Amino acid sequence: MNPSRSRAWLFAAMLACGVVVHAQSPTAPKPEPQPPPPVATGVDVPEHYIIGPGDVLGIVFWREKELSGDVAVLPDGRITLPLINEMAAAGLTPEQLRAALIEAARQFVTDPTATVVVRQVNSRRVFVTGMVAKPGQYPLYQTMTVLQLIATAGGLLEYAKGDEVVIIRREPGQIVSFSFKYKEVMRGKNLHQNIDLKPGDTVVVP
Repeated sequence: MNPSRSRAWLFAAMLACGVVVHAQSPTAPKPEPQPPPPVATGVDVPEHYIIGPGDVLGIVFWREKELSGDVAVLPDGRITLPLINEMAAAGLTPEQLRAALIEAARQFVTDPTATVVVRQVNSRRVFVTGMVAKPGQYPLYQTMTVLQLIATAGGLLEYAKGDEVVIIRREPGQIVSFSFKYKEVMRGKNLHQNIDLKPGDTVVVP
């Protein structure tokens, strides 16, 4: 059989069987998908939480381990990171600090991506001591009254002198105190006693 006729016959047979042969052109290898940036975990703080001295922050730069790590906010309100060195953190929200870190990192990294979370809240704490179920220190993430702190601490114990509660506050150059009568406030009377607490306040329940 003529070779050309043989090839034509073979091609016709392949078409009849539904077999189609496509020429393969070389293609560039597909790039491997990049993993998403790691998500740092921290304590649950309000969206507009203000960072303060003593707080511990988790800072993660995607694919830049030398810029990442946990840092404590120093008494002067600054943090220290490799390469970036010192920068102000106190008085900023985590989102504001994230933006500032990204801007500072541009001189070392192309298109930096950063995450900032609060790992420990140490700058905004209030204390309750005495005859409550769970005395100790509590984070002050947002507005909290005396009554709310007592409730958070598990409430008064059976023999607590609820009408002799005192709030102690340190102000510049002096220490001031406020009286709180638990039963009056619970009855909706003299509600001005139920003041908003400030960082560092101590509630004493005799």
